Amino acid sequence: MKINKLSKLFLVILTIAILGCFSVVQAQDYWTALPPYNTLWPLWSPALSPLDAAGVATPLITSLAPSTILPVQPGLTWNPSLDYPWLLYNTPSGLAYYDPFYGVNTWPASSLIDSAGAALPIALPDLYNTLPPTSSAWLGQNVFFGNYYFLESYPSLLAATDPAVLLASATFLLPKAIYGALLLGIPIPPATLATVFPPQPLTSFLTPASLLGW
Repeated sequence: MKINKLSKLFLVILTIAILGCFSVVQAQDYWTALPPYNTLWPLWSPALSPLDAAGVATPLITSLAPSTILPVQPGLTWNPSLDYPWLLYNTPSGLAYYDPFYGVNTWPASSLIDSAGAALPIALPDLYNTLPPTSSAWLGQNVFFGNYYFLESYPSLLAATDPAVLLASATFLLPKAIYGALLLGIPIPPATLATVFPPQPLTSFLTPASLLGW
């Protein structure tokens, strides 16, 4: 009888420990909100939020205003009401973003400003900071497209006649660099997180020139 009770006690303690560990993982901060529009910036990306001296993931930037200059491209920001994030780029006239359906446009998106052009911060859900990271599958499907269409939209930024030369340089991050091999030591499944989005064929994209009126 004593052995049976001890076994039950051990199982209870083990269950509490497992649940405690699970809750710690679930409570991990994966995102932080940046002013003035309140869109999220990834803390899970080592390239976009490197660890500081204390080992804390720290965003490379402090705001996402049109005048923000990104140290690396593309940046990534997310309105959790959408199924996918936006990729961010520097341009001679200010920040731009890439949307898988609407191509390259100047930042911010129209949904983030009011009729007078003032910032309209989004309402974030509770525990927004613990929402799942963008999946590696989405990044693999869309970062190359975003980089390519950005360069098509702003050909004056090309440093070489072949866009592939610039895309392969350190100036532009590729999916592996954004995602990183591990997320704080926790492997991220490629297709099980909230922001997985189906791949879009190239022919379904509008051309940046037509979108920008060029």
